[in-house]
Amino acid sequence: MRFDLDPNTPEISYKLLTATVTPRPIAWITTLSPDGVTNAAPFSFFNAMGHTPPTVAIGILGDPEKGWKDTARNILDTGQFVVNLVPEALADAMNLTCMDAPTDVSELDIAGLATRPARHINPALIAASPVAFECRTHSVVSTGAFQAIVIGQVLAIHIDDTLVLDADRAYIDTPKLGLIGRMHGSGWYTRSTDTFQLDRPDYAGWRARNDPDRET
Repeated sequence: MRFDLDPNTPEISYKLLTATVTPRPIAWITTLSPDGVTNAAPFSFFNAMGHTPPTVAIGILGDPEKGWKDTARNILDTGQFVVNLVPEALADAMNLTCMDAPTDVSELDIAGLATRPARHINPALIAASPVAFECRTHSVVSTGAFQAIVIGQVLAIHIDDTLVLDADRAYIDTPKLGLIGRMHGSGWYTRSTDTFQLDRPDYAGWRARNDPDRET
């Protein structure tokens, strides 16, 4: 079946995209409002986009009537944010930060989460998160009235010492991170424990194995 996407039915586009683009990594973003309130919210329109310079991209959405939510507004206003990654052990706390708390209330307080200071920016890191990226806005691409892609330049990466296998070579114990991803529908997530490995092929090797005219 083909779905021709209609701008007048954005809810259909949203359902189809989130039901098929899975799993999606979760950016658990902390920001600091101009009034000094630390806000936190999970975003699953997120991924790494490059390494020279190191960048991540986050899709932010707003309501046509209510406008941008707190975290998105803070990113646009201050140009600073932290992307904390979410292990399964923090899934319930992350879920609490989804709620529609008032602007002057920190979701971190609701979830009982401690923070620690960043080195290069003002927003704090979630102390219990195994990985956190300090980010400064590189650019913002508006893709709709209340829809934008924020590209953040990563200034520093904080990784729990117990997860670093070799600091000089930047070897990380990725399976031990225990990260979760966003799936389809309301409230569905996935673990990252069921993995498999494939060797990357090269053309010369493939041709040598598949050329019927090669010498035997």
